[in-house]
Amino acid sequence: MSIYKVEQTIKYRNTNTFPRLLRKLPLEIMARPHVLVIPYPAQGHVIPIMELAQWLVKQGIKVTFVNTEVNHKLVTSNSLVNDGFGDLIQLVAVPDGLEPWEDRSDLCKLTTSILQTMSCKLEELIETINKEDSNNVSCIIADDGMGWAIKVAKKMGIRRAAFWPASVATLAYVMSFQKLIDDGIVNNNGIPINDEMIQLAESMPPIKSTNLPWTCFKDLGTVKAFFKVVVEAVEAASLTEWFLCNSTTELEPAAFSLYPQLLPIGPLLASNRLADQAGHFWQEDATCLPWLDQQPSCSVIYVAFGSFTIFNQTQFEELALGLELSNRPFLWVVRPGMTKETTASFPDGYVERVGSRGRIVSWAPQQKVLAHPSVACFVSHCGWNSTLEGVTNGLPFLCWPYFADQFHNETYIRDIWKTGLGFNKDEAGIITRGEIKSKVEQLLGDNSFKAKAMDIKEKVTSTIKEGGCSHKNLGNFIEWIHNKDTYAL
Repeated sequence: MSIYKVEQTIKYRNTNTFPRLLRKLPLEIMARPHVLVIPYPAQGHVIPIMELAQWLVKQGIKVTFVNTEVNHKLVTSNSLVNDGFGDLIQLVAVPDGLEPWEDRSDLCKLTTSILQTMSCKLEELIETINKEDSNNVSCIIADDGMGWAIKVAKKMGIRRAAFWPASVATLAYVMSFQKLIDDGIVNNNGIPINDEMIQLAESMPPIKSTNLPWTCFKDLGTVKAFFKVVVEAVEAASLTEWFLCNSTTELEPAAFSLYPQLLPIGPLLASNRLADQAGHFWQEDATCLPWLDQQPSCSVIYVAFGSFTIFNQTQFEELALGLELSNRPFLWVVRPGMTKETTASFPDGYVERVGSRGRIVSWAPQQKVLAHPSVACFVSHCGWNSTLEGVTNGLPFLCWPYFADQFHNETYIRDIWKTGLGFNKDEAGIITRGEIKSKVEQLLGDNSFKAKAMDIKEKVTSTIKEGGCSHKNLGNFIEWIHNKDTYAL
């Protein structure tokens, strides 16, 4: 297929609830800057940078959103199409270098292929856009995990900004990789020399060296491949004029103080569009919302583990039975591929026993679910998007991290914000049904977790309102996009 192929154009509803960041000329008489946005090809990266793209569109900025071909097909098949704003965002695809039939879950192969092939494809895309589009690409916003794209922008003389979708604590460890080498914690390939705890600053989450963002994989090849991404990301950061982070100083003051050049603009959420969120790889099942309407206030356990977590069958069944033993209504997201087996297999008679008390869906409209008054707590893998969504809805957590930054986020929740609990594993490495039942009772039987969660909610939501720090930073960035250069009419 042609590299520059627009499969779908998204239109966005023009709502009065969206805050005005700039006083603009009418769209029909002003020249629009054209921003190219490129995420790292993972669900947790695509969604937040898509939120940023939509903020830009609302301010009259044209956006070309670049996914890999595989993710492009997923996103366009599930995108929301809203009338009323115009064709200001285009979704396009570039190859990731792998053949269509190759396994994208092999992260070593995918990462190596991206590093080897995608920079030249991005250059070709930009050249094609600039020949065919009256609005040349004037700025590139790249996920810092795609640091090579920042280098492409520098090479082509295009203004550039980096975006970090995860916690700034995670980014701080990435930015400190050379210090970790110098201190003898990891070697020159990023491989831990010893299994030890690391803490960059007080009130930042400590972490095991084996749980650093690039060391949490089982095979050394993937660790080395992701460490190359880390090195590239840090090099690219020095080439950016803006480094935007989907976080806030209210959540991570220590991490931001380590690197003052990092600007908080988060949390980037879909609440201003009635929680209608674009960028999903799976179709949302909204039928769970009427079910939630039928449940008592603050009664439902919401269980979701993101796009990567995989359970073995034993753990899957223990989770199922733990939810059953809780004797509470629960909404459980069981996405395709969540177990190592071909399909998830529930215990015998399970679905009949839980009946209408348990609702199981393949993918949920999560922001709408978490905002629902019937939800009492969030059993989560602690991905950063899920963490932010839970925090901004004042929910206590039960933490079940799987890999990478999720361990940082669990430490924030459990030990720093004190808005949740974790689980203990048995000698076989299993979180048992009894442990699940016990922790649900402990969390929901102690009102202090909910009180602290509500307090943090107020602080975090204030930063994205007019006058808040994240709101100001985002407004300044958008003004820079509009005013840095003179655009020809």
